[in-house]
Amino acid sequence: MDVSKIFKKKIEMDNDLSNRYIDLDPNGYFIIKIDLQTKQIILDHYLNNINEDGYAIDPKTNEPIKCNSKGIKTCNATFTGKSAKEIGIAITEKRNDLISRFDHALYLGRELQKAEECLYKKLPYIQD
Repeated sequence: MDVSKIFKKKIEMDNDLSNRYIDLDPNGYFIIKIDLQTKQIILDHYLNNINEDGYAIDPKTNEPIKCNSKGIKTCNATFTGKSAKEIGIAITEKRNDLISRFDHALYLGRELQKAEECLYKKLPYIQD
């Protein structure tokens, strides 16, 4: 099998895995951005409430929060750094109360690494 076919299969598998159901971390979620001007990764943490069906709900209305919600949520904590490792250490050693699930920690590590690569290659970063 040639490399392009292997790579295509890997992309298809990753896309399928990205679309599976996951339980939300009751400790909250993260939004990752990069700032090409300051050459920093920015990691914002948000608290969430989760209903009995596993959906994040708006604390005011108790309605599920949709991915395309226009409501502005207040950030709980912000971390900035020049590398995925720097931010990873900050959130696991200085604020280890923000992640309660292993799958969430693994996901965050992958995304921070991807953000770092985009930062140093001067590419746009899109969080999965």
